[in-house]
Amino acid sequence: MNTIQSISQFHRLLSLPEPLHPLVSVINLDHCIFLEDEIWKGFVNRFYCVALKREATGKIRYGQQHYDYDKGVLSFTAPNQVQYLDLQATECGSGYLLIFHPDFLLKHPLASAINNYGFFSYAVNEALHLSAEEEENLMTILDKINKECAHIDRHTQEIILSQIELLLNYSNRFYERQFITRKNNNHQLLAKFEQLLHDYFDAQATEGQGLLTVQHVAGLMNLSPNYLSDLLRVHTGQNTQQHIHEKLIEKAKEKLATTGLSISEIAYALGFEHAQSFSALFKKKTKLSPLEFRQAFN
Repeated sequence: MNTIQSISQFHRLLSLPEPLHPLVSVINLDHCIFLEDEIWKGFVNRFYCVALKREATGKIRYGQQHYDYDKGVLSFTAPNQVQYLDLQATECGSGYLLIFHPDFLLKHPLASAINNYGFFSYAVNEALHLSAEEEENLMTILDKINKECAHIDRHTQEIILSQIELLLNYSNRFYERQFITRKNNNHQLLAKFEQLLHDYFDAQATEGQGLLTVQHVAGLMNLSPNYLSDLLRVHTGQNTQQHIHEKLIEKAKEKLATTGLSISEIAYALGFEHAQSFSALFKKKTKLSPLEFRQAFN
């Protein structure tokens, strides 16, 4: 796998002059000429990239529905994510790239907070589709970042990082809007999620399979774990792990109330390797130990 190590190297591959700042750059796609290089056939970057394509053509379709947010398309990639670019079939179009190296975030709260922005793990077909007003807001932020790169002083990093954080927070708002706009499609996903949990915990085959994980259920739905958690949080207020725990406690209460199984047997049936782990989770969620719940119920 080819690796683009630095922002300077990325500039050279786009036939651009050296960046104004070594760790952050705003690139105008109108000025780019992609070098015919094998690197594009499979590569990873060592930096974050936020891509805003302007005047995206055509309607965007999800399932059998079309949506009107077609003035701009915003997509995100994180360091070390594998990418492929077919130069023969790709048209650069117009737009902007904001790229910034993880080292630029060091000693700033955004260094850890950036992991909370789930859209950096989304597949390309989950790009954010913008209205004209939303696009204009982001263009203003990109322009401020670009101007700040032109005169580097002791305030530059803090000012640019505050603008990057603002852009990411706007993106969070826009993604939530997109989730809500697609509510009919999302309701189908939510129904599928509920059915998966029901089927998993109702099947006797869960014994010995271990605990149900966020990664497993997201894989069954062909979604990234972060995307699924964001979807659930927007519509239900709880993430995937919280839903799994809620269903698990529900099934535990049922077994405690209606069977004579021991605590260890119930723990194993629900996927726990150790009964102590089951008891600790049950007490955390219900304020009672499994035995106390059984006695109180009876």
